[in-house]
Amino acid sequence: MSKPDELLVDIAARVESEQSNQMSLTVVVQGAVITGRLAPEAAWRQRVAEVLEKSERLGPFSALFAPAGAGTRAPDRNAHAQPTHLYFHVARILQGSVGLPETGGMYRVAIEDVAAWTVGDLSYSDH
Repeated sequence: MSKPDELLVDIAARVESEQSNQMSLTVVVQGAVITGRLAPEAAWRQRVAEVLEKSERLGPFSALFAPAGAGTRAPDRNAHAQPTHLYFHVARILQGSVGLPETGGMYRVAIEDVAAWTVGDLSYSDH
């Protein structure tokens, strides 16, 4: 999208302001279908930091995602700025009848790259 969808920006702002992770959303980004629940940026960053911290090779990168004051990460952007990204957790990329990863992943998607979206988490079937 050359100009981000205002309604999608409003949804992202509501998730941030209410610190809620209950909004299910499905988006199309460059032909990929991503479906899952939105999370506030801080919660998403914290979870990514926790996963990286457990990795011997990737552990040093965890500080980049940790909440402000917990490492060497740059300060958070202006809290009043409009959201520019969607933060998905427990999300899958749908490919045919398969959702990857099966257990759900953590995705950061630029709102301006969303070509289409719908409310709800699409399921997939092996049938």
